[in-house]
Amino acid sequence: MTDKKVIFIAFAIEDERQRDFLKGQSLSPRAPYEFIDMSVKEPYDEEWKVRVRTRIKRSNGVIVLVSKNSLTSSGQKWEISCAKEEKKPIRGIYAYTDDRTELAGIITYTWSDINISTFIDSL
Repeated sequence: MTDKKVIFIAFAIEDERQRDFLKGQSLSPRAPYEFIDMSVKEPYDEEWKVRVRTRIKRSNGVIVLVSKNSLTSSGQKWEISCAKEEKKPIRGIYAYTDDRTELAGIITYTWSDINISTFIDSL
C-alpha cells in the first residue's frame, strides 16, 4: 500500500464547518490521505507560525477553502503565503456553491470528489 499523503487545509475560521466536511472525506477507506490544519480562535503569534510552517513543510500539498471569509482572514492569508514560500502544491476549492470569491494567485475549483481526489493523486 502506498504511503498516506498529508494535506494541509488553509481556511478562514468562519468556514470551520466546511473544513469539518472536507476532513470527513478522509474517513473513506479508499482515501490514502489525511487532512491537517492549525485552526485557532486566538491571535496568530510567532509560536503558531512556527508550528504551521512545520506542518506545511511535512505536507504533500495544501487545499485552500475559498470563501468571502478568506478575504479578511489573516491566518489563512499567512498559511497560503507560507505554503507558497515552501513551494507546496496548492489547490483552491470553493467552500460554498453560491460563493465564487477569487483569491489572487490561487486557482480555485468547485468542490467535488474528482477535483479534490485528482489534486491529491497528483501529489
